[in-house]
Amino acid sequence: MVVTAISEQKQVFEGAAHAFYWKPKLRIPDIYENNPNKKSFGRFLKASLETTNAEKVVEEIRILDSLKIKGLGPAVANILYFLHPTLFPPFNTAIVNGFNLLFNEKSKLGSWEVYLEMRKRILHENDQQRNHLSKDLGAIAGLLFEIGSNRMIIEKNAMDYLNKETEKIEKAKTRRRKEVKDDENEENTHTEMQYHLARLGKSLGYKVWIARNDHKREWNGLKLGEFSLKNLNIFDYPPSVADTIALIDILWLEQDDKVIAGFEVEKSTSIYSGILRLSDLSLSTQNDTSKFYLVAPEKREKEIKTQLLRPSIRSLDSQSISYLLFHDLRCDCDAMCKFGNDITVLNKISRTVE
Repeated sequence: MVVTAISEQKQVFEGAAHAFYWKPKLRIPDIYENNPNKKSFGRFLKASLETTNAEKVVEEIRILDSLKIKGLGPAVANILYFLHPTLFPPFNTAIVNGFNLLFNEKSKLGSWEVYLEMRKRILHENDQQRNHLSKDLGAIAGLLFEIGSNRMIIEKNAMDYLNKETEKIEKAKTRRRKEVKDDENEENTHTEMQYHLARLGKSLGYKVWIARNDHKREWNGLKLGEFSLKNLNIFDYPPSVADTIALIDILWLEQDDKVIAGFEVEKSTSIYSGILRLSDLSLSTQNDTSKFYLVAPEKREKEIKTQLLRPSIRSLDSQSISYLLFHDLRCDCDAMCKFGNDITVLNKISRTVE
């Protein structure tokens, strides 16, 4: 019956809309694992529904309050509002804030006594403004909500509104600065990994190709293009395929220009797209001895494993795809350059998904 009474309310003022979704926290033992408390709440709802006497409902509120049932505080007032919209106002944080601003009070959300004191003042003010406000207490509560949420500006909340707007602007600036810094760090780390791979490839005696749009990037004062072939002219494929291959982050080539290894550095971009590019390269080269690697930070290792285990990926020739972690490449690059003879040196740090 209570739910029916609430659902019949066709116009729901925004500040109390959550009453339609009202529920104590779903696993509060005081309600859901305590039959006497459940019965007490049910009796309260039944008594509130069957009377139009405000004092009787207030009496029921005090009885409910005396039981100290967790989760049945003033949020229940929103149900009372839908049952008796001319007798009990809704209740939430914004309404309390608006009440305090408009009436110079210091009421705090959380107790039935505070709610009942607020109700007295709201009823009095609503009666004083009866020619301007509706008997439905949702009207004055809506006014308080608008003030308390800074949607309606009055003298008493003007500075608060300006301060919050200033705070929003500063937070937006801080967030944007962080985004720019993160982008810069991402670019730098991506370049660093390409540098290590290019240097290692050269030291192992391979030709190196760096993605053509990255030749001007610098690391340690050196342009990546200094490690790279100037042009990649090894594939007799349509331009669209050749263009895709030319954008692979790093290629190692044997002296006869056969691709021995391909690397995709994936700091924050899609792992899935990197796998597809390497798979396309694998199919294009048709070289059984070629190796292909994803290069990524440690925090993305689980994501790499998950993507490589996808059925759609496993159906491709993705078994030749391994992965390297930034930390391993960064720490071991010098040693591999010094002691490595060929691509097998990567076996020490590369990882696979079985």
